[in-house]
Amino acid sequence: MTVPHHALEIMLTRPLTTAELRRAAHAWPLAANHDTTRLMVLAGAKTPERAIHRLRRRLASRLPIDVITTHYPDAHGHVLLNVALPPDIHTALERDARRAGLTPERFVREALHRDLAEHADREADRLDRAVRQLLAGTTPAHLLSAVGHALTRPLEGPTP
Repeated sequence: MTVPHHALEIMLTRPLTTAELRRAAHAWPLAANHDTTRLMVLAGAKTPERAIHRLRRRLASRLPIDVITTHYPDAHGHVLLNVALPPDIHTALERDARRAGLTPERFVREALHRDLAEHADREADRLDRAVRQLLAGTTPAHLLSAVGHALTRPLEGPTP
């Protein structure tokens, strides 16, 4: 039987030193980004949850791990997010989840979905205001032409 491999991304609380990166790479083959704040690994396990658990268990004492995620979305478009919380935060989370009648995982999932939806709404409102401001000084046809022109040119610098 072949064990599937899962692409996992590790986000670190700070950049690694060369020695830390070398020591971690001896425990698990990994690839680092340019500033060693994010690492990619392949982990064999039956499920992504088991792969993340195995990875955290092996590397937690060697790396300042902040978050581990699955790199690719599953069939439902979701990525798995694994965060090790300090004991006092974990206790408060369990208490709040119990009050809401949810598991801690479900409580966090719903809070994230709610916050992401609110962010999307705020972003849509911001863009609507920006477009209305642009339309105050031009015609819809000119604005649409300018947007099309801007979208067909290569980006210059980072996007917000």
